[in-house]
Amino acid sequence: MSRTLIELLQEGLPAEALLTDPDVTSAYSHDMASFCDAGAPAVVVLPRTVEQVQHVMRTATALRVPVVPQGARTGLSGAANASDGCIVLSLVKMSRILEISPVDRIAVVEPGVVNAALSRAVGEHGLYYPPDPSSWEMCTIGGNIGTASGGLCCVKYGVTAEYVLGLDVVLADGRLMSTGRRTAKGVAGYDLTRLFVGSEGSLGIVVRAVLALKPKPPQQLVLAAEFASTGAACDAVCKIMEGGHVPSLLELMDRTTVRAVNALANMGLPETTEALLLAAFDTPHPAADLAAVGALCEAAGATQVVPAEDAAESELLLQARRLSLTALEAVKGTTMIDDVCVPRSKLAEMLDGVERIGDKYGLTIGVCAHAGDGNTHPTVCFDAADADEARRARESFDEIMALGLELGGTITGEHGVGVLKKEWLAREIGPVGVEMQRAVKAAFDPHHLLNPGKLF
Repeated sequence: MSRTLIELLQEGLPAEALLTDPDVTSAYSHDMASFCDAGAPAVVVLPRTVEQVQHVMRTATALRVPVVPQGARTGLSGAANASDGCIVLSLVKMSRILEISPVDRIAVVEPGVVNAALSRAVGEHGLYYPPDPSSWEMCTIGGNIGTASGGLCCVKYGVTAEYVLGLDVVLADGRLMSTGRRTAKGVAGYDLTRLFVGSEGSLGIVVRAVLALKPKPPQQLVLAAEFASTGAACDAVCKIMEGGHVPSLLELMDRTTVRAVNALANMGLPETTEALLLAAFDTPHPAADLAAVGALCEAAGATQVVPAEDAAESELLLQARRLSLTALEAVKGTTMIDDVCVPRSKLAEMLDGVERIGDKYGLTIGVCAHAGDGNTHPTVCFDAADADEARRARESFDEIMALGLELGGTITGEHGVGVLKKEWLAREIGPVGVEMQRAVKAAFDPHHLLNPGKLF
């Protein structure tokens, strides 16, 4: 079958779009998640046009070969992992920004456009594309759409789903469907656009996206507040949000994370702290907003509050936050990064619970969080070569997800389900929810060819 598959693919694709050498295709077998099985693809296809994607899907349907869509493979749930004998459909070569309209405040892009490249391009027009995952210098818009990515600025600007106005999608049988709109308003029919956002490539292949833009805000200023306990820092978060403040960023780093960042980059962060809270404002008068938030932090028990005086100081503080996951990985060599999201009012209970779980399993677990959203990233550090430690890491990861659900949260705020959290999705949405989601899947992909084995 593999020869027939390759021959049929060759009929509608240039030679350079097909990769068949196993030494090459193996590099496309998985994303950045730990503990997620990955198979060996039969072929990797790198299309450049919509017609080429359609040809791939028609061929796959004719031969009943599964297709795994991929972007930059920066995901953390195994959603881009290959299955044995599949076609890996890598969309990174479809990387054109087709249109930027300052009047309509939209961008029209192909799925392989890198998030940071889009942000810089629209910035030249005085516009702003807010979703900014930590991997924004590498991750693609198609991948962001597939996993409904978030980022540091979500507390004010929201997540990817809120910026996707319309999509062109190649369906499992090769037909091309357009959803949504390019207008500021539109309520015609079911919201199929939102259905595809976060579907992890299981319903269709996104080949074009119409994205909403905002006017470029002023340069933000950042404040750092040091706390003697994570509970006090979480209390400050609640006071800030309850007080009606709208920070452009509200991030938390626990003691373990702060020390890991210092060890990696010698950034001089205060290692005596139990929690470091970063707040930012991109308002016309950010210094006044920082002063108000600084006062709330002090009322909550902050031992030190340091507002940045300019953009350079602000960027230095943000760099510490962006280094968090890399620094935690350096602690033991391997990490499992969770993204449990809880109500803000339960944030302290979540962090206290994670600390207890780390003690129970004898593991280093650092937490950095989009605190303004209640979106925590407990990061389990372990030695993958130590079988017992790896087992404990997986068990602690599961306990963290269970804790999140107990606190009224969700198992994933922005990374997606993929392979890693399949069983937990079923626990969260229940049997009726699973039944209805499977019915939606069957309507779009009756032969179950698109990204099989993901979600449920």
